[in-house]
Amino acid sequence: MLPSVVFQPIRLSLICVALTAAAIAAAAQFGRPLFGVFFGLGLALGLGNALLIRRSALKITASDHPLKKKMALNSASRLLVISVIGLAIAYQFRPEGLGALFGLALFEVVLVLTTMLPVVKKLRAQASESGAEGTEND
Repeated sequence: MLPSVVFQPIRLSLICVALTAAAIAAAAQFGRPLFGVFFGLGLALGLGNALLIRRSALKITASDHPLKKKMALNSASRLLVISVIGLAIAYQFRPEGLGALFGLALFEVVLVLTTMLPVVKKLRAQASESGAEGTEND
């Protein structure tokens, strides 16, 4: 049995705040603190997208007949809007605005890691329990 996916918005928010602070401090060392601010904005856009994904998934799967097409269309439109916002920020406030795109990209990595690691840990624990049970019967 596979473990359920863990989505923890509060943990993600704290990670985003820490990454934003680190990005602002690092960018300030190079004389570009606004890059760090835009990086944080990109992280915030990614977090907002993740929250909207969760809300949308709950809403669509709560219906009697959830449609994959509806979910795909919802995801594609949301991704388009967030991408356009990120690109507009990058263009309007270049070169520091590129931080928004980097923030969006890094958020996706952080999201995957924070949801994947608990699942991997649980699978390893289940595997070790299965292995222990298998050796007891020998």
